[in-house]
Formats: sequence, structure tokens, C-alpha cells
Amino acid sequence: MQDSMLNPDIPSPCYVCEEAKLESNLQLMQYVQQQSGVEIILALKGFSMWSTFDLVKKYLQGSTASGVWEAKLGKEKIGKQVHVYSPAFKPADINELVNLADHISFNSLGQWQRYKQKVLEGGLSAGLRVNPEHQEAETELYDPSAPGSRLGIKASDLADADLSGISGFHIHNLCESDSFATERTIQAIEKKFGQWLPSLKWINFGGGHLMTKQGYDVEHLIKVLKTFKENYPHLTVTLEPGSAVAWQTGTLVTEVVDIVENQDKIAILDISATAHMPDVLEMPYRPEVRGAGISGEKAYTYRFGGNSCLAGDAIDRYSFDHELQIGERIIFEDMIHYTMVKTTFFNGVEHPSIGLLRKDRSFELVRTFNYDDFKNKLS
Repeated sequence: MQDSMLNPDIPSPCYVCEEAKLESNLQLMQYVQQQSGVEIILALKGFSMWSTFDLVKKYLQGSTASGVWEAKLGKEKIGKQVHVYSPAFKPADINELVNLADHISFNSLGQWQRYKQKVLEGGLSAGLRVNPEHQEAETELYDPSAPGSRLGIKASDLADADLSGISGFHIHNLCESDSFATERTIQAIEKKFGQWLPSLKWINFGGGHLMTKQGYDVEHLIKVLKTFKENYPHLTVTLEPGSAVAWQTGTLVTEVVDIVENQDKIAILDISATAHMPDVLEMPYRPEVRGAGISGEKAYTYRFGGNSCLAGDAIDRYSFDHELQIGERIIFEDMIHYTMVKTTFFNGVEHPSIGLLRKDRSFELVRTFNYDDFKNKLS
């Protein structure tokens, strides 16, 4: 069977989301909702390909936003619930969000007091982001509960606070974590914030629940969530995964533009790590490439370089059974969550197109980018 990513209708570079794989993830999430009684919403910061949102809203209960633009997108393209959280809101943000959001979570007591009247008059359900001071994220860059974190209010800082008007707590300390990390986090929340839970209406356990990853113990997650709901039946429980929604749902299709040699054979691609795959440099991590092995595993090893002038715009070394050819396609796996939303126009490097591989295997080119997009991003 021919590789679908070699379809001549797919340009290079191009992010390709596979509709069937996305729906499979959503169906699993629907199962978790039905069995546990929790609500799952989409974290737009992790996946905002709104051409798929007619499908997403069939299964999920809404979206969560990091600011005004995402809230607008969620309200317009998904509807249902719109939750919003930001480390800090400006007055102009609040003026718009009272007409967009249903739930809003504040990162500090100062922000809550500053906007309390406006939010409550606007009919929003208000919450506070709390910090359980319980670490589960393996990478410091992505750890909201690391010592000195600016994200969330510690229990010690709530001791004498006036929480009248607060309906919920928002917690986010996971990153591509398993169900046992969720269980430990909930235990930490009950220990540190248990005195306030009886007076709340909802609790949001944030994202990082990688329930669609192969090997994830979905039944254990359901058990953990059901137990919590049995202990606090008055609380509406929400999860807001980002990565899990689009996990393993598509690729970044690229091609070899040139091959040069300097100690290594270097294949220069029509993408840029810093412009299109910033996590490769930030985290760092090594994305999987279809048909490739690690350095030296197969007969021909190449270091991949980006097509920008940044000296460090490089991805990693990959080996192949054959010599790469100019024009050959290189397919990076699992590039639909986070990578797409982080893409920039760094160095004027052209954006990958965005496409959707339908369940019938037909390809729909959803979006292409041109000079005006680049120019307007700078204006």
C-alpha cells in the first residue's frame, strides 16, 4: 500500500492531520467522559486547527483558551463551554472576555480582586489557579509546580483570603503524564486544598493527561476520576487536554532541498527547526522520522538542517537504508499537537501548508501561506 504522505496533492512542507486518527482519539475521550462523569474540553494552545472543529465538538464539551484570540476561536468554531486562563489579564482583555467566556480562572488574588466586580456582573463563573506544589513534569521548562513558579496560588497564600464569588479551582501541573500522575496530583490537591473543596462548584484538573497514548491505563484514569467524584459529588470535574486530542494524528511532510558535507552528511530540508519545530531546540527532543533509525543504525546517516541562516537550526542525525536524494520526502511523525501552533515566520522561512487527510483518504488542502501572511505578521 502506497504511503498516503506521498500523495502528489500534498505540497511540501505541509502539516497533514488525519481525520480518522483524530476521531479515534475523540471517541476514546468520549468513552472517558461517559464512564467517569467528567467533562473534557480542548486546550486550544495545543491544537487549534479549526477546520477539524466540526468533528471535535461532536465529542468534547467546549474549549479552553489562553487569551482573547483563542477564546474568540473557541466560541466561534466549537461553541459550548469557553474556559479561559492567563497568567495575567489586562483590563481590555476582561472587557472582551466577559462576552466570550463562561469560566475564567485567575492566577493571583490581586487579579481576582481587580476584576471581581466586572466578571461577576458579566455572569462568568470565576475560579483561581492553585499550585499544588506537587511536581510530575519531567522537563523543567514545562513544570508549573517547580519551585519559584509564577503559575498558581499556593495553599499557604489562601489561608486568610476572601474567596467569596469564587466558584472553582483550576490546577495544571502535568505534561504528557500517565493516569498515576493524575492520581498523585489529586491526592496532593485533596491534602493541600481539601478545606476549600466543599464550598466550590467546579474543579478543573487541567491538561497533560495523555490518555490517547498507547499503553496509557484509561481504566485506571476512569477509576481515579470516579472516586474523586464520589467523594465530592457536588463538583463538576473538567479535564482540558491539548496534546492528547491530536496525539499521533498526523505528520509534517518535508523534502530534501540539498545535501552538503562537513564532518557529517547534512540534508538541508525545506523547513526550519527554529521556525517550525521550536520544541526540538527548546525541550529539546528528537522527533521520529518515518523509516529512519538512530545515527549509525542503518547504512546511511544524515544530520538534518533547517533552511534558515541560524547556525544552530538543526534537528538531529537519522539513518536510512538508502542514500537520500534531493527532492525526496522526509516525514516527521506526530507533528499536529503543539508543533503547528508554535510555528513562526522566523527568518522569512515559508510556513508549511496545513492539510486534512479525510477518512476516505482524499486530501483537502486547508490552508496555504503567502507573502502577505508574512508581511501582515510583521505589521
